[in-house]
Amino acid sequence: MIYIDPPYNTGHDFVYEDDFKDPLERYREVTSQTTKSNPEYMGRFHTRWLNMMYPRLRLAANLLRDDGVIFISIDDHEVHNLRKLCDEIFGEENFVAQIIWQKKYAAKSDSKYLSESHDYIVLYAKNLERCTINRLAKTEKQNDRYKNIDNDPRGPWKPDNVLRREYREYAYFPVRLPSGKEVYPPSGTSWRYTKEKFAELIADNRIWFGKDGTSRPAYKRFLSEVSDSMPATTLWQHNEVGHNDSANKEIRSLFDNTVPFGTPKPSTLIKQMLQIASNEDSIILDFFSGSATTAHAVIQLNAEDGGNRRFIMVQLPEVCDEKSEAFKARYKNICEIGKERIRRAGVKILENVENERQIAKDKGQLSLVSDIDNSSTNSTLDIGFKVFKLDSSNLKIWDSSRFPEDDLISIKNRLYNMIDRIKPDRTDLDVVYEIMLKLGVPLTYHVIPMEITGGNPATKKTAYSIGDECLLFICLAENLTTEMIEEMAEYAPGQIILAEHSLADLSAMRNAHYVLRDRNIELKLV
Repeated sequence: MIYIDPPYNTGHDFVYEDDFKDPLERYREVTSQTTKSNPEYMGRFHTRWLNMMYPRLRLAANLLRDDGVIFISIDDHEVHNLRKLCDEIFGEENFVAQIIWQKKYAAKSDSKYLSESHDYIVLYAKNLERCTINRLAKTEKQNDRYKNIDNDPRGPWKPDNVLRREYREYAYFPVRLPSGKEVYPPSGTSWRYTKEKFAELIADNRIWFGKDGTSRPAYKRFLSEVSDSMPATTLWQHNEVGHNDSANKEIRSLFDNTVPFGTPKPSTLIKQMLQIASNEDSIILDFFSGSATTAHAVIQLNAEDGGNRRFIMVQLPEVCDEKSEAFKARYKNICEIGKERIRRAGVKILENVENERQIAKDKGQLSLVSDIDNSSTNSTLDIGFKVFKLDSSNLKIWDSSRFPEDDLISIKNRLYNMIDRIKPDRTDLDVVYEIMLKLGVPLTYHVIPMEITGGNPATKKTAYSIGDECLLFICLAENLTTEMIEEMAEYAPGQIILAEHSLADLSAMRNAHYVLRDRNIELKLV
């Protein structure tokens, strides 16, 4: 599943300055625009936003699984253009819904025209025939509609209509109430049941005539006989999924009563998206992650249903305004806010889990406590995450520009500079992750530094075990001995990766080859 909350193009958003825009004068020439109209209403105003969104949505479509979906938050400024863009990229046939989210619960008295109370969430599937939209569990409020006012042994029920909104002769007959009075369906209607079926329902105590037996008949629909779930609607009200104020209160509670991010979404809103469009092992991507509300929602839902959903948050390092609360709280950019929110939300969710466990123990619900302790819901809730920054390769690139024939000093300096291929400001761990990327090893795998001594503690080296079951070993240290290679082989990795200069001499290289070959471990030099 992908969720994004991109800039709404209101004229006050962070501007993504991509480099594929036509010059303004060229645009005016092609479109024959000579009037001095407000630039907000010119086609170019929308073009810049669409040019920013188009390649990102193209990439999103490629990243989605065939049964995946994408949710996109938007408002009135660009919803019509966004729908056309998504129709082109995902296909009109894969449109699922345009959801209305009530973001405000009260009217703004200073509104010039109408007070805006909602945003939209556009939902598309990668392939509608293959995707599954989950139903939502019924709320306590919905179940509270069922009562058992006549102490029926079948449990709570609620009255349902027994009328059909059309006349059918066979279903138009009098029904005798317990009071003795006979009633007919209103004009233009008829009963839902035949005379015989109605008699069966009355005999089975399925028809309710009111406490005193004088009310028009109603069908008793029992809670035990209806589904415990229902489809989500296209109207998401603030009292169900949160609103702007609740989102601000939520982030304020995490950040010591400050609001470091101005336009967060409530985590309950995104949690509902997760409930209807993800399963317990889904990967959730948000490439306009902002304050990382999506990550917060993923951890919360995992805590509630025992899921193992994982998140990928992507955010440009947008610099915080010097006058903002975030800057005053020493957050330099939005990425720093997102990282801190994930940390704090994870800790708070774990605390809530522990509190619920303690309450269960205090109430003597031992079986419940046992279930909690043995489930992934609480005992192994993963709140960890890794942070990566996009950067160039750790390896130096040879400058292949031509040299003056007599500039031997320059050539010599460049050659010496390439003896060590690693850039001077990079660490071994930087290189390890680049190797993982190039080998296609998931970056979520554990990377564990380990000391390798070869039996001589005075010459210990650092190697990195990748994966919980030691998928591979990476060692970039110099002067490795045969004994050190044998020690690494004891961990039985599938592959050992060494730097070309790691082995002490040619003899050590030959020995490493034979040691690892005999143990079916692949050796790779980088």
